[in-house]
Amino acid sequence: MTSLIDVVFNIELSLLLGVLTSFVLGLLLVLIKIPQTEYSKKITRGKNTIASCFLVCTVLFFVTLTYSGIPSYDSFVSIMMFVITAMSSAILSYSLINVLDEKFIDNDKFYLNVGVTGIMSYVLIKSFWWDGGWPRTAVLVAAIVLFLVQCIVHIISFNTVYVNSLRQLEQYYDEEEDDKIRWIRFCYIIMMLTQMFILVYMLLPSGFMKVYVSLYSLFILYFTANFISFLGSHKLLLDAFAYKTLSGKDFKHKKRKAHPKPAKDIREDSPAAVEEAEYAALEASIEKWIAQKRYREYDKSREDIARELNTTKEMLHLYFTTVKGVDFKSWRTALRIEEAKSLLLENKDMSTHIVGELSGFSDRSNFHRQFTKLVGCSPKQWRESCGNQEQA
Repeated sequence: MTSLIDVVFNIELSLLLGVLTSFVLGLLLVLIKIPQTEYSKKITRGKNTIASCFLVCTVLFFVTLTYSGIPSYDSFVSIMMFVITAMSSAILSYSLINVLDEKFIDNDKFYLNVGVTGIMSYVLIKSFWWDGGWPRTAVLVAAIVLFLVQCIVHIISFNTVYVNSLRQLEQYYDEEEDDKIRWIRFCYIIMMLTQMFILVYMLLPSGFMKVYVSLYSLFILYFTANFISFLGSHKLLLDAFAYKTLSGKDFKHKKRKAHPKPAKDIREDSPAAVEEAEYAALEASIEKWIAQKRYREYDKSREDIARELNTTKEMLHLYFTTVKGVDFKSWRTALRIEEAKSLLLENKDMSTHIVGELSGFSDRSNFHRQFTKLVGCSPKQWRESCGNQEQA
């Protein structure tokens, strides 16, 4: 068993796997072409940055492999893997943050970060050849502290951008669309855990580092697979994130005071009368929209829905906040839940997942969450109680 583990996780073999994996994946990302539009540039930039990161890792893996005959080779591998994780942490963090918000970290800050990391990495590698003593220890401690500070700053930055991105999706689509970028957060968590695990492996006996090298190759393979999958389905995300850039408009609308009810002597061509007429026309369109059960359709932007109602998204927002006293998304969710309640009782053999889709929910977990929130019980419990388990 021991000999089998030694063969599978041989340090040279693990490094060779790292060379091949990072090179092939980097080359693959370079060759993938994304249709060029004004708002897909940042996706292309992120793709190319990730590809560059993998190619840099290829060089570092290869350099590490070429020194396999030196004494204390395991210690050298530990230092080189620390350098690889530090560089890739800086570059990959920038890439994912850039995909969500290209203006959050400007190029100057990115180049400064990579430059400082590169200089520190160079000094750390050079220190391996120094005689033992406090200078070598001081460089290693300084590198670790810098690495930890870098990781903490990137984690805070990513979390800020991710939360803002969720808000943008919600404001643009009026849907629960967080699953569209959930993979980015999950990949980022896996990435940072993988990067920071290097500190743990550096404290373990030397034989464990070859395991980490192999695991790191698996990580970049997993990361690339998710990113390539995202490239094939990024339009929904880009539509929302590009809206402000392309239109020059923000999602937020300035609060407007509701007009008082028009008195009898208000002229028909006055602003208040005109708005009341627009509200009346919109109300008629909404009634027709409900009768056609258009609320069951999902993956639609505010512009799409406003167009169906023969109005603008600004007027739609204003109507619901001033007349209905509720936001459009909550109002539509209530309609969908009422539809689901009827379907659950009328089609008892139909799965709750299908009921959720037919009611307008594209995500199963969101359907269960919203149903439980508004009704007070799960869809299954509602059906089993024949509609008698609704909260007061």
